[in-house]
Amino acid sequence: MQDSSSLDTATIAKLVDHFYDKVRLDPLIGPVFNAAVDDWDEHKRTLTAFWSSVALRANSYRGNPMAVHRAQPIRAEHFERWLSLWQATTRELLSEADAQRMQQHADRIGRSLRLGLGLPEQLGARPLNIPLIGR
Repeated sequence: MQDSSSLDTATIAKLVDHFYDKVRLDPLIGPVFNAAVDDWDEHKRTLTAFWSSVALRANSYRGNPMAVHRAQPIRAEHFERWLSLWQATTRELLSEADAQRMQQHADRIGRSLRLGLGLPEQLGARPLNIPLIGR
């Protein structure tokens, strides 16, 4: 069966560009990103390489996302908002199948980052789903 995906590096670059334009203006996560990113053009190039490596297996990204995110004041609600913006942007710009595929990648990466940062997988949950004893 042939993959009917229309994803390519140019499409991913457009997705990243539109997505981070929204992120920069977002009242919840914009301040976190704007404080962390000095050069938005370079950041978008890096993230295009990252998503191309994830979605296209382009092997174009060299970096350590966990280390980058550990250095930031990220809370669980930031992940929720990031994912919400990502879902909206993928639906706006991609075919239904490609949007779903990119959303699945984002869900998996988000779970991994939240776990690595010791954040709950969902708002209101305890980190690592460890029960509190004596409460």
